Amino acid sequence: MTRETLLDQAIRILQKAEFIISEKCDIRPRSFDVGARRGKTFLLIKVLSNIEGLGEDTSREMRRLAVLFNGTPIVIGEHTNDHPLEGGAVYLRYGIPCVNIETFKDNFLEEVPPLVYAAPGGLYVEIDGDTLKAVRESKNISLGELAKHLAVSRRAISKYENGMNATIDIALKLEAVLDTPLARPINMLVRFEKPGEEEKDDMANATDLEKEALGTMKDIGFDVFRTAKAPFNALSRDDDNKVLTGVSDYSEAVIKRARFMSSLADVADTYSVFIVKKMSKSRNIGNTVLVRHEDLKALDDSDDLLTMLLKKHAKTGGNN
Repeated sequence: MTRETLLDQAIRILQKAEFIISEKCDIRPRSFDVGARRGKTFLLIKVLSNIEGLGEDTSREMRRLAVLFNGTPIVIGEHTNDHPLEGGAVYLRYGIPCVNIETFKDNFLEEVPPLVYAAPGGLYVEIDGDTLKAVRESKNISLGELAKHLAVSRRAISKYENGMNATIDIALKLEAVLDTPLARPINMLVRFEKPGEEEKDDMANATDLEKEALGTMKDIGFDVFRTAKAPFNALSRDDDNKVLTGVSDYSEAVIKRARFMSSLADVADTYSVFIVKKMSKSRNIGNTVLVRHEDLKALDDSDDLLTMLLKKHAKTGGNN
């Protein structure tokens, strides 16, 4: 199956699950392929045939964007090296959950979460230790008796009751002996720590125009988190609002990026602005407002920019 086919399948699943979905991102470089939201659940989804293709830099940006959007990054794939991804199992790459398309469908459309995760050495299950202990004691089974049934040590049973995870084989045996479900569902909606202050000013590889424009965003009161592999240059935010922020000289490529930013802003419930030079007047591309840098420098604070965005969008109805 091609990556594009796999992405199309994921989009159809999201549509059936009543997610609002952005356009597909076909702009390079890209750290994700599509954004999706249902209620308070926001997903940044990347599709790879082989999940080993997820690099450290891309995963770092996916995690960082997920924090800024208050969402979850997910990778959908088919293989890990030469081995197919198991159904109902979650694989972690740099902390990001990776699943096959069937597991993705089960979780978000059928609302059946996975029970298994992959780790060095095989597939494992998170045991509900409290239930294990309560059921064992209610059935008057000693640690030693249960250990004998499973051909493990008493210490191993005690560790399972205290939260140690088990292999699939051990988990199935425990459930069979005690006649009780013991596997905890895996929550794929992982949350990551907030980006630190040191991540705001990553301008080492920024162009002079980026440094100048994003510096102006800071001057009028925004915290600015620069991106390296997203179709926008930064995500800017004040206390209450987030703004997808693009920076470039005006060109046809700007229009393409602005259209995608508009669709993502709709999904993520953010504003979208593209700061440009060499443009005769400001204009809209969908819900993205193209603002001349000289006009931005004339603003006093972040509220002035947000007011400008609202006025320009209302004036044109959000159309090009």
